[in-house]
Amino acid sequence: MQIQGVYLGAGGCPQGHVGAGEYLCECSGYIQGYVGTCGCRVSLCGCSSVPTAVWCRGDLLGARCSQVHVGAGVSLYGCNGCFQGHVGARVFPRPCGCRGVPLGARGAPRAVRVPGVSLSDVSSYAYLPLCLTKLSLQNILHMFRLCLNLCFLTVNCLDQHVQKSPDRVALIWERDEPGSAVHVTYRELLDMTCRLANTLKKYGIQKGDKVAIYMSVSPLSVAAMLACARIGAVHTVVFAGFSAESLAGRIMDSGCKAVITYNQGVRGGRIIELKTTVDKAVKNCPSIKHVFVAQRTENKVQMGDCDVPLEEEMAKAASVCTPESMDSEDMLFMLYTSGSTGKPKGIVHTQAGYLLYAALTHKYVFDYQQGDVFGCVADIGWITGHSYVVYGPLCNGATSVLFESTPVYPDPGRYWEMVQRLKINQFYGAPTAIRLLLKYGNEWVKKYDRSSLKTLGSVGEPINNEAWQWFYHVVGNGRCTLVDTWWQTETGGICIAPRPSEKKAEIVPAMAMRPFFGIVPVLMDENGKVIEGNDVSGALCIAQPWPGMARTIYGDHQRFVDAYFKAYPGYYFTGDSAYRTEKGYYQITGRMDDVINISGHRLGTAEIEDAMADHPEVPETAVIGYPHEIKGEGAFAFIVVKEETAHKDRVKEELKTIVATKIAKYAVPDHILVVKRLPKTRSGKIMRRLLRKVVAEQSSDMGDTTTLDDPSVIMEILDAYQKYKKEKSSS
Repeated sequence: MQIQGVYLGAGGCPQGHVGAGEYLCECSGYIQGYVGTCGCRVSLCGCSSVPTAVWCRGDLLGARCSQVHVGAGVSLYGCNGCFQGHVGARVFPRPCGCRGVPLGARGAPRAVRVPGVSLSDVSSYAYLPLCLTKLSLQNILHMFRLCLNLCFLTVNCLDQHVQKSPDRVALIWERDEPGSAVHVTYRELLDMTCRLANTLKKYGIQKGDKVAIYMSVSPLSVAAMLACARIGAVHTVVFAGFSAESLAGRIMDSGCKAVITYNQGVRGGRIIELKTTVDKAVKNCPSIKHVFVAQRTENKVQMGDCDVPLEEEMAKAASVCTPESMDSEDMLFMLYTSGSTGKPKGIVHTQAGYLLYAALTHKYVFDYQQGDVFGCVADIGWITGHSYVVYGPLCNGATSVLFESTPVYPDPGRYWEMVQRLKINQFYGAPTAIRLLLKYGNEWVKKYDRSSLKTLGSVGEPINNEAWQWFYHVVGNGRCTLVDTWWQTETGGICIAPRPSEKKAEIVPAMAMRPFFGIVPVLMDENGKVIEGNDVSGALCIAQPWPGMARTIYGDHQRFVDAYFKAYPGYYFTGDSAYRTEKGYYQITGRMDDVINISGHRLGTAEIEDAMADHPEVPETAVIGYPHEIKGEGAFAFIVVKEETAHKDRVKEELKTIVATKIAKYAVPDHILVVKRLPKTRSGKIMRRLLRKVVAEQSSDMGDTTTLDDPSVIMEILDAYQKYKKEKSSS
């Protein structure tokens, strides 16, 4: 019998074939591991407690015997004989109409022979493209083995390392107080996680429930994330700088049953009132049943009826918690990111594919080696903290640094003193911080020994050439690999970066360059056609699915489809524009929508506009992004005030307060310009591109203005801008 597909068996026996519509159905007792619906058992390990193979949606079978079985992880579709043997993906429709990834079928992408590895539902994309063979296939397969049983995610992040080396340091907590690092071993982190998980279960949190985490960076906040994952709850971490209103909005949208927080936070030598913010937020959130309060400082806070002293409860809880069995496509977490419509989006990531991708990218982009100390200074409230502070490093058994402070507290040498003291090998930070530290000069860097550094990385926004050169030559002494990474909350992990690559392959300054394994970037023109060749620019899209991609926007899948797949059907639209060089490298050139990137924080301009619209004297606003020397981008607001408004400066200050309260301080516009009216089309749409031209001082190239209701508005705004600029320069 001819079997078309991927050979998954061991020892040369005819087992474990994923076919293109043909099955091994000779049930004579020794041929096992076929896929079908004939009612026979599916088994590659010989155990008898395996469910019968079914026509299924991609479940992972065989957890009871700790083996991974081929069978229910495969959904076969009759596609006229051309696209058969699809793994049950649900996101990318193929040309044949199926929702899946073809495994070696006629006309489908080729796959490699994988002896001894049984692939079931790995994030619904269980095939290995031939491009992976360019690097170490054995290492890739090792990562797949780690993730095949991802129905127990925290086992891969904790238990497996505790079994092998329990006293290996998992986390180094670089507290806000200089020189007061706390080391936490894998054994201690597992104990903390299990006690916290049992505490959550005691108070009624169970599989599928949503839990908000509003905490500063600490081992306990990491344990909170892992505790949720261990019991099957879905965590949504909210950046501990967001206002009560922003927190409440995220809680209500996700339907959280509980919040985990600190009494207070500490950052840059300042006290942050976390519990007070939570109290204000939950007043408007009827879904919240309990608020678990931990102590970061010795200061007492008022405790209400629904408040639970977390450490006291954890001390009484058992130190063993059996992990909940999870489907690989079950939700792991939601993370809210800004969109162009004003309402933040709850991006959903799932168990198997996300962890696989975070672990792979952590290992290969940064050339992580066992024993390295990995220093990502991102907050856990952002996707960078999720992927490269928590999940990626812990899955790889790394020592991960948790940075609670700021790059300039108590002085601009904070990062580099930490590198010297903790002997950090990989340092991953934001261009905003690099540009800020560059202004303080080289002395603060050269004061400290940075010889432990091997890899430097930038994340969150494109890095400019000046900052790249300083980072490489001054911080890295011209000897460290510097990777400028491009990715998004929605992608789950790094998609384009200079590494991995062939040994000693060139790195172009300030350029992301090469797609990661399985990422197929394409550039599209305004007509939705793929732009071929090199030395071209266009809208950056991705042509095929990858394990770490988001699955939906919570509660609004149509918005997910509209935002990422509607503009260019069959492709994931990143929202960014890019340039492909003559050598085929990729340079990210900026956003194409109304989302701005302030110090690495993505923020929808509509979100700022919505906040400012609450002011009774401001009927209209329009916010755009503009280049900022330190922050990368800043917010510039154009406002129309009521005619009777006399004190415009007062209104501006009140608007800044409103934005800080409703969103966060970093979202406050750097400039607020009062104009008589905004440039609108006849249909009433504000033409923000014209406002960008004004601020960029490109008034000679306004482009097509024929759709403006009144073209004379351009001169009005230009005059107001020039007057504002003179006032600013004179003051």
